[in-house]
Amino acid sequence: MLTSHHDDPQGSPTALLDTAHPTDHDAPATRTAGGGHVLVVGAPGPRLERLTRTLRSTGHDVSHAPPGEVDRRMGQAHPDAVVALDAPGENGERPEDGLEVIREVRTAPAGRALPLLVVTSAPEPAGVVDMLRHGADDCVPETSDPVELSARIEAKLRRVPVPVENLPRDPRTGLYSEPHFLDELDRELRRPEAARHGGALAVVGIAEMATLEARLGPRVRREVAERLAGVAERLGSFCDRLGRDDDGHLLMLLPGVDEETARRGLEEFAATVAGTRFVVADENVRLTPAIGWLPLAGCADGNRATGQARDAVQEALRHGDLRPVRYAPWMRGAPHRHRRPPLRTLLRPALSALSPVLALLLGIAVPFALYRQAYQLGWDLGSAMYWVVVAGLVLSALLIVLECLFSLDAAARPEWPAAPYPPASAVIAAYLPNEAATIVDTVESFLRLDYPAELEIVLAYNTPHPLPVEDTLREIAARDPRLVLLPVAGSTSKAQNINAAVTRVRGEFVGIFDADHHPAPHAFEHAWHWLSHGHDVVQGHCVIRNGESSRVAELVAVEFEAIYAVSHPGRTRLYGFGVFGGSNGFWRTDLLARTRMHGSMLTGDIDSTLRALGEGARFAVDRTLLSRELAPTTLKALWNQRTRWAQGWLQVSLKHLWRSLRSPVFTARQKLGLLVLLGWREVQPWLTLQILPVLLYSAWKAGGLQHLDWAVPVCVLAMLLTVAAGPVQVLFARRLAVPELRARKRWFWSYLLLSTVFYSHFKNMVARQAHLKEALGDRQWRVTPRAAAEAVAGR
Repeated sequence: MLTSHHDDPQGSPTALLDTAHPTDHDAPATRTAGGGHVLVVGAPGPRLERLTRTLRSTGHDVSHAPPGEVDRRMGQAHPDAVVALDAPGENGERPEDGLEVIREVRTAPAGRALPLLVVTSAPEPAGVVDMLRHGADDCVPETSDPVELSARIEAKLRRVPVPVENLPRDPRTGLYSEPHFLDELDRELRRPEAARHGGALAVVGIAEMATLEARLGPRVRREVAERLAGVAERLGSFCDRLGRDDDGHLLMLLPGVDEETARRGLEEFAATVAGTRFVVADENVRLTPAIGWLPLAGCADGNRATGQARDAVQEALRHGDLRPVRYAPWMRGAPHRHRRPPLRTLLRPALSALSPVLALLLGIAVPFALYRQAYQLGWDLGSAMYWVVVAGLVLSALLIVLECLFSLDAAARPEWPAAPYPPASAVIAAYLPNEAATIVDTVESFLRLDYPAELEIVLAYNTPHPLPVEDTLREIAARDPRLVLLPVAGSTSKAQNINAAVTRVRGEFVGIFDADHHPAPHAFEHAWHWLSHGHDVVQGHCVIRNGESSRVAELVAVEFEAIYAVSHPGRTRLYGFGVFGGSNGFWRTDLLARTRMHGSMLTGDIDSTLRALGEGARFAVDRTLLSRELAPTTLKALWNQRTRWAQGWLQVSLKHLWRSLRSPVFTARQKLGLLVLLGWREVQPWLTLQILPVLLYSAWKAGGLQHLDWAVPVCVLAMLLTVAAGPVQVLFARRLAVPELRARKRWFWSYLLLSTVFYSHFKNMVARQAHLKEALGDRQWRVTPRAAAEAVAGR
């Protein structure tokens, strides 16, 4: 360590970067009255090491950045001051590296307001002048005393001419302080609306802020705001002015943008933040931004507008799905309840109860009346519709057969991984009152999984009141540290549980499961084979494990083989993309973190699939990647489950179909698949129903059913092809089914019969019912309890 005020062998005074005295190596450090965090910039070598020891000996924390990496290291270390070490000039020439370092520091957003001192080997006046003019705050010869260097640093840190909160910009973060941000906002609001050309205000909160502050202290508020501001600056000019408040919120002023541009910019900002790992207080963390915003049109007071945006932040925090929330008046004072008009609330149950009657009226009576009226006006619309219906039935049958054929050559799982097995995480999403009978069994099955690297099991759950099963789960977690219990306060959906878990997981990839799933022992190992070869998501094969509990469960067991063993692999190969089915799906953690699940969607899994595919993500389907789950055991439970699925698919179709068809990301083949998956599936249930009004119309026109010719060759062939599609799919399902179900030959024959005479019509009825529920605004998720031996709830 260095000591001061002694002479070297040549008699010169002790240099700042002189060699340490060997006998003083273990001597106590001489410390100044208060140190700061100093970032030393310089090329590695003895001079840098000696300067580092000098700064530490005088009480400073020190981190290092080589030239060219100042911006990145500054974002990680968040220093209070920068000390740059220039390179000695050659042949007495003035060093130029000092100027390059100064430019690099001052170009970095976080370095604009930091004290910057240069330790120079050539302190002639001309060099010092150049450095000061280019942005250095001070220049110190390397022959200076270490205490002098420390004093100069402390002077720069202490002697701020006015309190920080009164400065237009915080010198530590480069952000507007809250009072000055409000001044800027009020100045913008005083401009005439015609001159403003729109504009928006946004406030960004962080879901993890309370946890981070409790663990790391109040400094994280400033550091988090600075990290968020860095992301906003990197994204470009959609945001004009940035500030922060005392609670760690980032304040964003977006002048001159319309509402759609503001929303898109904020969505991109949120996804970028969520997909980035930040260093905060020397820890690597993930952040979940919650954005509240409102347009400037109609705002008159900056304080009031900012308060309203903060109210919207609270609503965004509830969901954790990254979507910016626009302020609405109902959020103030009642952030969790959207009060609908009483008349609509009273009428909706009655209309929902009458929806089967409405479906018949809309699907049969109205078209029949329309065909008759058109015929009386001279247009034979009913006969034209007959050929449309025939073509639709033939098309549906051909699509089923094509899926079957393509499923035979589905891509096989890579035999070996392309990279070593990384840490992995399983997320089990559970609503405990519904899952209490099965959750312990599920957790134990996950703890028996065989994975060659670290595997954590995160149970993300919500419950309105404490349950005895929680004590059992805590005992298991105490026994096996791989189990992480994550209660999600205020959650109302599976999506919110997953969103809460994704910021806590440590794995490089995440498996998502419902609370009744038992994955195969090597599921995570096999999933990594896909992900390591360039895929972003892999969907496995969900197998029913309680088929013997009822005829309904038996029916669903065979149907799942038709879905997961035939349809999913066939569609993936036919159209060039797979679909995440809500459970037994494995995601790269970074992709899931920036995609999240939207709790407002009844099938948030499909919605997340479409959003991830729109980013260019690659989805694979593997029918050998098994997980066994419980099926509904009553017809009522099956009806509720499938109604939710059908309504969720409709929501996804309305949201994504047109957007996907216009997207440059998808190929023509993929767009064809999306048109079938999102468009045709919504039209087909109503089109098949049209056979009834068409027959009624034909009988009316012919003078009675006895006058119709039922042996029209085209009609007969279409009917045969349509009827044959079902048996073909069942035969393929049995051939590709898992062994324990393939042995149940009777189940397949029973499914073939029931599907032909009842189940296909049942599913079409469910789809039409779901369409009407969506039109009426009835989006209630009806949950029924699961039992250990039988399940009556939807996945």
